[in-house]
Amino acid sequence: MNKIVERLKNEFSKTPDLIIKEIKLNMFNTLYILYLETVSGSNKVNDYILKNIIDNKDKINKNNIDSFLAGPNTKEINKYDEIEYFLTSGFTIVILKNKIYGVETRADINRAVSNADVETAINGPKDSFTENYQINVGLIKRRLKSHNLKIANRVIGRKTSTQVGILYFDDIADLNLVKNILEKLDKIDIDGVIDSSNIGYLLGDEETSIYPTFLQTERPDMVATALLEGKIAIVMDTTPYVLIIPAFFIDFINPNIDNYSKNKNVNFIKILRIFAYFLSMIAPALYISVMNYNQETIPTSLLIDFAIQRSGVPFPTIVETILMLAVCEILRESDLRFPSNYGSAISILGAIVLGEASVSAGIASPITIIVIAITFISSLTFNNVEINNSLRFFRFVFIILSGFFGLYGITLGLLFFLIYTININSFGKPYFAPFAPFDKEYFHNTVFKIPLKKDKRRSSILSRYNKTKQR
Repeated sequence: MNKIVERLKNEFSKTPDLIIKEIKLNMFNTLYILYLETVSGSNKVNDYILKNIIDNKDKINKNNIDSFLAGPNTKEINKYDEIEYFLTSGFTIVILKNKIYGVETRADINRAVSNADVETAINGPKDSFTENYQINVGLIKRRLKSHNLKIANRVIGRKTSTQVGILYFDDIADLNLVKNILEKLDKIDIDGVIDSSNIGYLLGDEETSIYPTFLQTERPDMVATALLEGKIAIVMDTTPYVLIIPAFFIDFINPNIDNYSKNKNVNFIKILRIFAYFLSMIAPALYISVMNYNQETIPTSLLIDFAIQRSGVPFPTIVETILMLAVCEILRESDLRFPSNYGSAISILGAIVLGEASVSAGIASPITIIVIAITFISSLTFNNVEINNSLRFFRFVFIILSGFFGLYGITLGLLFFLIYTININSFGKPYFAPFAPFDKEYFHNTVFKIPLKKDKRRSSILSRYNKTKQR
């Protein structure tokens, strides 16, 4: 016992928040209580442990010490290596002879459950995840009250020892995919993980695709819906975002928030979002093609107006377009980095001033400003940063191809987009589903919503077992 305490003192020698209390039970037995006051609540240590031990010193021995520990979560520790994990996780360590116990006395250093900041919705639940693992799992289990919802826990990171939980329905999800994920998690050997995206990058093929292959969400209702469809959720301590895997291309265009609206009304919005994605990707390239190569595709009067507007611009169309796109990217980045209270106002002001000044100085034509504005307004439809980054990549591919080949280059770009996207896999599942391969059930969940009464089966891509949702 003394060796264990001395070793802990040495390991935490420059950790002033380590508190060690010695309680003399009798002439032969000394009880040690250790906790970190920064992550443990002193009042809980007093209520759960100290009061009972002080009041019952004469009755305590190594065989009954656990019955005097009043904490709601008490664990017996059999390995020395586990002590550090429990100590840094907010547990109080109680040592008596060869018996070691950890009593959960976590300090209340969590923020309250609040509204979703990024994935806002008019209808549906308003609560969102926090940085606390137990609260996040509780928000999910509050919606899914079934013994078939399983959780596989892992601890990742040599320095951070971060708790990670894999949630799935064992009667719905693809258990081979669950097994594959757990095997990959067990192979991770890293100093630490700070955000759930770190887990996503370690599990997926970050270097092989520009697309996001996992979905990060702050909404418990979206996680519950995904689990019911047969997907897998990864909850990580210290982060308010939960991973959903696998994720498909359409998941970032038409999220599950649409399920809270009537199908006839929301289907127009779904189609509009898909149109906005392709418009944001192709609009600058289409403008370059029409101005440089394919003037016959627009009316002569409109072409003359465009030519008059560009008469004083010294740059070729492609240079002018790329220059304005670069300016807009800078404005978007500044909007993301500035405090939310005035970041948008500065971006709007910058766009108005720079746009007007560029036209007045003859650097850009008014039609170019309009095309770039339409491009960026369309891209604002999507709040996921990674899908916008992939959109930017394809946008510049289309610009280069249209600069060399005109409308024919846009056709080549569309073929490249389709071939590239179809060949991407998300954790072994086809990324371009439900388009290729076509899956009717998932198509009706994401691309074109059908009435809830008719949504009776799960996608065969996600679920191999229980495919019936309602009868």
